[in-house]
Amino acid sequence: MTTDVDAAVSVLRAGGLVGLPTETVYGLAALATNAEAVSRIFTVKGRPPTHPLIVHLPDASHAARWASVLPDGFDALAAALWPGPLTIVAPAAAGVPAVITGGRPTVALRVPAHPATAEVLARLDAAVAAPSANRFGQVSPTTAADVVADLGDDVDLVLDGGPCEVGVESTIVDLSGSAPEVLRTGAVDANELASILGCEVLSSDPGAAPRAPGMLAAHYAPVAEVVLAGAGGDLDPGSRERLVALRSGGGRVALLASTSAELAHLEAQLDDVGSPGDIVALEPVGDPTGFAHHLYARLRQADRLGCAAVVAVPPGSAAGGIGAAVRDRLNRAATASGPGRGSH
Repeated sequence: MTTDVDAAVSVLRAGGLVGLPTETVYGLAALATNAEAVSRIFTVKGRPPTHPLIVHLPDASHAARWASVLPDGFDALAAALWPGPLTIVAPAAAGVPAVITGGRPTVALRVPAHPATAEVLARLDAAVAAPSANRFGQVSPTTAADVVADLGDDVDLVLDGGPCEVGVESTIVDLSGSAPEVLRTGAVDANELASILGCEVLSSDPGAAPRAPGMLAAHYAPVAEVVLAGAGGDLDPGSRERLVALRSGGGRVALLASTSAELAHLEAQLDDVGSPGDIVALEPVGDPTGFAHHLYARLRQADRLGCAAVVAVPPGSAAGGIGAAVRDRLNRAATASGPGRGSH
């Protein structure tokens, strides 16, 4: 790890891979015009070649180099929300490497807000392609140490920019169709987009084929099985039975919730089997913004503690915006995990 921006620029120019901090999560970056370097991202991550990457730009003026046309609403969103946690999908320009687009006719663009990466991009005066800097499908990294732990020597350099401020991946909005459509939830919600655009913004069908990063039904999962509780921390009978069985077999269970009261309620439903040390109440994450900021770190903590399961109380449905993004990530993690899950 290093804080040397010049070193990161040199590695990228030479065709290497760099773990770069953003305000959302750390990315595994390669110079976007270097198709060979970009291809290596897929090898390192174990990522399907049909899964597109996001092109990170130095500023909005670079968008015209990557998009064949800037669709209606593009300039308004870029002016209001870039740099920031929003990715915009537009028709791809001729010559955009297919390795970036996953063979699709569109390209995903964003301008990250993290000052260190902004400086890297400014010095390059060029874009980088970067998915999250972890093995495909697993929990995204929110610190430089996470990147090193996941990728080791497979990444040439990791630029340490501290913990990520937002903590979950960017919102993705597709402007290439007949109406704006949110493909992935993040810190920017559909209501904010609609207010800027002055029109309705659609939400993608969760069962639709992936058109952008992070759209797979099973994604963002730790090694531990993820079990979702209901409002206030209520466990349905099937979930409680599964967790009791894990504890009876010697497995540790981590509890993840917004408040101490929710954690206590979860623990009370599981206190009739095993020993007290079998239950690990992780530090409360607070409001939806805090939940997003701490989510991936808490899931990684549960894995480091050797927990067999994580019981999570998602933010309530009334918590839109970042709360919806947290619910989305937890739902996908729960889908990806389950009894007998060995790898992801």
